[in-house]
Amino acid sequence: MGSKNKLKRFKENESFKNVVQPSREEIEDGTFELKGKWASFFGNDNPIILELGCGKGEYTIGLAKQDPDKNYIGVDIKGARFWRGAKTAIQEGLNNVAFVRTQIELIDQIFGKNEVSEIWITFPDPQIKYKRTKHRLTNQAFLEKYKVILKEDGVVNLKTDSEFMHGYTLGLLHGLGLEVVYANHDVYKNEGSPKEVLEIQTFYEKQYLGKGKPITYTKFRVS
Repeated sequence: MGSKNKLKRFKENESFKNVVQPSREEIEDGTFELKGKWASFFGNDNPIILELGCGKGEYTIGLAKQDPDKNYIGVDIKGARFWRGAKTAIQEGLNNVAFVRTQIELIDQIFGKNEVSEIWITFPDPQIKYKRTKHRLTNQAFLEKYKVILKEDGVVNLKTDSEFMHGYTLGLLHGLGLEVVYANHDVYKNEGSPKEVLEIQTFYEKQYLGKGKPITYTKFRVS
């Protein structure tokens, strides 16, 4: 994507009512006003579901269409990517969708304690190299952050083409004694996965399927 295109998208994001772009200072000094008050942003008390590392927002949009009685928030640092999802939500009148531009490691400073009902992590970078494990979105440090913002019965959904990420996450969950609600190492071959796993496919997921890669899914609790 050219720099002109990026700048145009950044500018458009600033005009979108469904895009929130707090500064890092705002987040870290505790002055970010929406923390713990996201219900006021949506104007209702419906459950809040996050998609972390949402990319173009395809899953956020797909989930929001399936369930209009829940509020969906895509989180990503790359605003030029989620511009597409934000624009689609506006064009299609999806009032239960928002996007937040921030680093995922700040998630517990963006949302209040027990404010979130569910988290989706779709096709994250598995960060296979040992030096990159701190960026792996299901490592223990991230699980602790999810535990803070999730309601007591809240769940995390991981959908990935990476067998490594699938196995690593299951191993960590078992090691920590956390509940695995459901796990499937090939959702399109083995029955039992929920419709939101089977009926929503991102651009990259379609590419992975075209190459014959199995898509895995895990649903788990962090408390």
